[in-house]
Formats: sequence, C-alpha cells, structure tokens
Amino acid sequence: MPSTHHYKGDAPPEHLNLARYCLAKSAQQFPEKIGLIAATDPLGSDSDGCWTFAELEKIVLTGARGLLERGINPGDRLLIRLDNTADYAFLFLAATAAGIIPIPSSAQLTAGEIAYIVNKAGPCAIAVDSGLAMPDLDVSVKILTIDDVAEILTTGLCGTYANTHNNDAAYLIYTSGTSGHPKGVLHAHRAVWGRRPMYQGWYGITSEDILLHAGAFNWTYTLGTGLFDPWANGATTIVYTGKRSPTVWPQLISTHDATIFAAVPGVYRQILKYNMNFSDSVSTLRHGLVAGEPLPRSVADDWERQTGTILYEALGMSEISTYISSSPATGIKPGSPGKAQTGRSIAIIPEAGKPEPLPANSTGLIGVHRSDPALMLEYWSEKGEFEKSLRGDWFCGGDLGQIDEDGYFWFCGRNDDIMNAQGYRVSPLEVEQALMQHCAVAEAAVAEIKVREDLSIIVGFVVAEENQAVSSNELKDFLREHLADYKCPKQILTISSLPRSSNGKLIRRQLATLFSQEPHS
Repeated sequence: MPSTHHYKGDAPPEHLNLARYCLAKSAQQFPEKIGLIAATDPLGSDSDGCWTFAELEKIVLTGARGLLERGINPGDRLLIRLDNTADYAFLFLAATAAGIIPIPSSAQLTAGEIAYIVNKAGPCAIAVDSGLAMPDLDVSVKILTIDDVAEILTTGLCGTYANTHNNDAAYLIYTSGTSGHPKGVLHAHRAVWGRRPMYQGWYGITSEDILLHAGAFNWTYTLGTGLFDPWANGATTIVYTGKRSPTVWPQLISTHDATIFAAVPGVYRQILKYNMNFSDSVSTLRHGLVAGEPLPRSVADDWERQTGTILYEALGMSEISTYISSSPATGIKPGSPGKAQTGRSIAIIPEAGKPEPLPANSTGLIGVHRSDPALMLEYWSEKGEFEKSLRGDWFCGGDLGQIDEDGYFWFCGRNDDIMNAQGYRVSPLEVEQALMQHCAVAEAAVAEIKVREDLSIIVGFVVAEENQAVSSNELKDFLREHLADYKCPKQILTISSLPRSSNGKLIRRQLATLFSQEPHS
C-alpha cells in the first residue's frame, strides 16, 4: 500500500513515449493548427518558420526513422551540439520518438566542457554545428553535420513511435554538481507525464493559448515549458531564434498575440528597464510565468503595475522540473513561489535525524516523494549519487524552505554552495578550478552575491602568486576559454587573502562582506 505521502496524481500508462505524448493527440485533433513558430524577426518575416501539428509529427517521425537508418539504435546516446534553431527541437523529439537518448547541450559550452560530457556520457553520435568548438573525438563517434540533420528530418519515409516503457530512459541533461563537475541527470519517458500537475498548477493553459518562451532549445525549461506542455495541450508555442535584446520580447508578444510569456526574472527586469510605454504591446497576455531563480518582489510589482498582468512563479530543479508554483487557480502570496502542485507530495524534511515531514513554519530541506513520476531515474555514471540525495523516501535537491499554515512554501536558500546564473545552476568549485589553472593565481574563491534587492551576480576572488600581477579582464578572457559565458564571474577581485576558518576551510559566506568592503566597479 502506498504511504500517505505517496504521489497522488494519475499513474502513467505502462507504455509511454515522450514524443508520442507531446504530439500524437494534437496532430490528430488539430492537424492544421500552427503548433510551432520559430521566430527570427520580432516583427515577423518570411524567414520565420511555422509548422502545423501534422507537419511537426511528420518531421519528428521522419527524423526518428532517419536516425535509426544512420545506425543509431534505441538506448544509444545522441549529443546535440547545435545553435538555437528549430532543427534542435526536432532532433531532440525525433530521438525520443525512436527510443534514442538525446543529450541537449548549450552552444555556449567550450570544447573542454563538451569533452567532459563526451567522456562521461559516451554518445555514439554527435549532431554538431560547424561553427561550434569541438574536442578531439574517438573515430567511433558518428558526426552528424547540419546538412546531415536536415536530411534526417526531411528525407525518407515516416517512422513510428518506439513502444517504450514509461520507465525507459528518455533524455540525459548535464547540470552543475556539488563536486565541481557537471552531473548527468537521466530522465525516463514518464517525466513528461509527471509534468501534468503544471498544466493548471502553474500555466492555467488551454488549447487556445499562444505561449512565447524566452529561452533557447538547449535548456530543459524551454523544451518542457516551451514545447512539451503546450503541444500536449494543443496550444501554439513561439520560440525566438534571432538576435536577443530586451526590446524584442514586447515586439514578439504583439506580433504573435501571445497569451502567456515564460522567462527567467532577469528577462522581465530587462523589459521593464529598457522598454518605455510597452503595455499596449503586451495587451494580449493573460499572465507571465517565471522560473529558474527566485522572483524579486520589486520585479513582480513593477510588471503588474505597468502591464496589469500577474507573474506566476515556480520552483523546480533539473531532477524533476517544477513542483511548487503559483497559478491562476491557486493565487499568489507575495514572496512565496507557491504551493505544491496538485497530486505532488512535497514536504519539509529535517537535514539530520529521522526523515519525517516537519510541521508548518519549520526550516528544512524541500523534499519530493520518490514516487513522483517526474523524478529522475539516476545520475548518469555516478554510482550512489542519487541515493545520497534521498532522506528516506524523499528526494532533496538541496533547497531549504518552510511551509506555512496555508500550504505556501518559502524559499530559504540552499544547503550547499550552488549558484544561479541566468537560471542555470553553476558550481563555484567548477569556476574556482578553472581560475586556478591560470599561472598567476595562487588561490581562488567564487560566490553568488546579491548586489541589490532584485539582482545577484557571480563574483570571483583571487589571491595572486607572489610577485605576480593579473587583471580582472585578463582573468575573464582566460575563463572564457574554459567555461561557458554564463558560468564566468561578472566581476573578479584580486585580494590579499581569502577568509578561512582555523582549520583552513574557506568561509564562503564571508565573501559577500569582503565584496562590499573592496573597491570594485
């Protein structure tokens, strides 16, 4: 018998394929309806790509067959190393349709970062844009060029959806880990079923909606909120693939009559800062969605004041996506990300001792019951790591929080040092290790520091080798050779010594105080 804390939503069917779940029903019910707009011009142009649901399904199933014909078999891993084009999304869905495991990656990653993923994940094939840096590869790894991808998606007969089990591996994503190296998060096909509590628990979505997502296809926030969920509900989705600036989002909303806009808080902050009198441009919006990092109250208030629409926040993690949120149905409490989505079993678990849910207003780890179908399968090639995150039957990803008497959660930070950059998790250890590779750096520390109520940045602190001098710009240029831009500190300060305890351990929490005392731009 399930415990009283067990997941209470509908169980996924035994056989479930992520791509079929997203596309088959809508392709049958709304074959001629536009399912995807890949906008290259915020004002609309002939270069924009538009596909009906019937066309989307045909591309995906053609791609599924094409991948199999290239000798990539069910269960194999396919690394996607492409720029932000519609083919990125099509290839991801085609792989899952065929039972192949796609690994989405950011175009910002360096050759060294890609080499780490290749060595850990062991993909049999890599789809790669010729303009992106790549490491040396074993000759056994198949390379799919942009032309190969286009041929796979458009040439030949349609395949069929693989008859995958709900617990079969569907996709693998790499996210920062506390060890300083990215961790592979392996999700099952059931993960898409586990997103169902978001439909009304966050989006309030219907088939009449037109959803615009500000993210790129390599981010699971974009793939899930920007593609999987709208398509599963027969809604149209827009993803922008052109040059980004704070002014394009109101233009896109106006051009396409978007009804829901999804982004990280920083995008809303930039829209408010760099657009004058834009409320008429966003008049079609019903509301906005926010995830990736905590929503500053000032941003939410300014947005509602200027547009008359509400921002609904969600709290999530790569291992499960969002699980706590506000919505049109639940309403908001200022400062809280919301309530547990209907069906989910979420509790506050003590950091030590018996892993039983704590009473209201107690601080502890935010735990998700392991019976939730959205929860990951495992950390790829990291034996025992998944179990380390379990407290009894509760998966605890490191977020600390409280729950009040009304069921609203309150985020209290993390019990580790993982930082947040533009919605991406970044390990300070990974950045510190990169800094230490510079010949003039003797010691390095990195922290996420709040510089004002609505803005936090990553800051680096270095102690130079004796008789060595190094500039902030030199270190930034050095880091860009080793790390994706979003991982690089916005500021780097050279200091005389790092704050350490009596036993030599870095006292990371004191870096914020040190930052406030040091001269910096």
